Amino acid sequence: MEFGYPVLTTLIVFPLLAAAGLFLIKSPQVARAYTMGASILELILAIPLLTFKHNAEWQFVERAHWVPQWGLEYHLAVDGISYLMVMLTLAILPLCVMCSWTYISKRVKEFHFCLLFMTAACVGVFSALDFVLFYVFWEAMLIPMYLLIAVWGGDQRRYASLKFFLFTLAGSTLLLAAIVAFRITGGTFSIPELMLFPFTFKFQFWAFLAMALAFAIKVPMFPFHTWLPAAHVQAPSAGSVILAAVLLKMGTYGFLRFCLPLTPEASVYFAPMMIAISIASILYGGAIALGQEDIKKLVAYSSVGHMGFVTLGIFLFNLRGIEGALFQMLNHGIITGALFMMIGAVYERSHSRQIADNMGLGKYLPAFMGFWGLYALASFGFPGTNGFVGEMLVFTGAFQVSPYIGACLVPGALLGAAYMFRVSLKMAWGQPACAKTWRDLNTREWTYLLIPAVFVFYIGLAPGLFFKLIDPSVEKLVGDLKQRNTVEQKVAATPAPAAVAAVVVPAEPVNN
Repeated sequence: MEFGYPVLTTLIVFPLLAAAGLFLIKSPQVARAYTMGASILELILAIPLLTFKHNAEWQFVERAHWVPQWGLEYHLAVDGISYLMVMLTLAILPLCVMCSWTYISKRVKEFHFCLLFMTAACVGVFSALDFVLFYVFWEAMLIPMYLLIAVWGGDQRRYASLKFFLFTLAGSTLLLAAIVAFRITGGTFSIPELMLFPFTFKFQFWAFLAMALAFAIKVPMFPFHTWLPAAHVQAPSAGSVILAAVLLKMGTYGFLRFCLPLTPEASVYFAPMMIAISIASILYGGAIALGQEDIKKLVAYSSVGHMGFVTLGIFLFNLRGIEGALFQMLNHGIITGALFMMIGAVYERSHSRQIADNMGLGKYLPAFMGFWGLYALASFGFPGTNGFVGEMLVFTGAFQVSPYIGACLVPGALLGAAYMFRVSLKMAWGQPACAKTWRDLNTREWTYLLIPAVFVFYIGLAPGLFFKLIDPSVEKLVGDLKQRNTVEQKVAATPAPAAVAAVVVPAEPVNN
């Protein structure tokens, strides 16, 4: 313990202890202040993470026997891929507390309990290096998210929460089957050790399909996205922020952490399919968002398109593509999280999420519309904002692989600009139904909107630090993938009928 205490374990356990302490509090206002203090203290406890070294090694490693008879270990660590996701999770918690300060008026203690519990589970997901430990955290986050939608959601909250739960549980069942298969074949639950095991192509084929479906549901990718708009629209503001900023990233993190390192040959084999689905997600999400009249549903469908850029970048298998995917994961959390907080703020004033009921705000809420304009520009990748960096990297990676793939992304980028301009122009300069008496942003709202705005500009104008953080791990991932993978050449040398048969049942194993 270099810093006198196990940093990652502390970041997991402290929110759980703080959540338990909420039940000793009676006053809702005190519960809010208590959770805000706990979220700030959580950030203070994470200060040692700022010493993260710019290399590809596992850092802040914590390892102990858990259930030796089963080969289970309590194993935590972060690298450049998981580090940013842990930091994003910790940064989102105080923002969720602030944006819910007046939004949540019933069962306040229980609501903040769910926020703290969710934070602990998410940190665990991004830092676990034992497959069973990862799965425990993966499943643990389902409960508080389900409750956030089912208890504090909108009129159709029961439908949305049940759909969210069933979709994600179905994916989790497939993931559990893959974990068991890895243990039986590889002889261990240790993720770093499994990354070195020479699995046959036949095993990789089925393991990839099971994991990819679980992660595709979580992202979500088209056509497994149908739970997302309902969950976003019905969830309270903080629930939507956590869902967009953190939970969706678990799916793309799963592709990076498990599919590519553990099943490299199958990943390349299925790459054309994954790229096609990613492009479909980009175009479908943008087209459906363009026709929405509900602001929150519009941003929800935009997430399908944005996450399509992430999965596309991952399956390009080159440095720029995966860099772009990681930047998009971080940037989507910042931008879309901020947009959902703003939708919650305007809903508290108009009690409606319809564009028609929130027009002409440029005259009545100029500060609000200034922030909205900034995040709208960042959302479709305007130069100088963080959204531009990630999108540009994915475009570069796509054109490096094939000009046809790159050309398919152009309509997606245009759709992003179209739906954000459409809603922004109506909200700013549209004709309101009646004169508004709403007050502009208060101090609390200024605070939780300024913080992500700083990162919009910082990442957009000076992304060098973030490249230093992620590049060693990304380079190692790409290098290992190329070194271990020979499937492209072997499939290319296979006669067409045999290749088709191999897709259905890959009978001949390919050695690594």
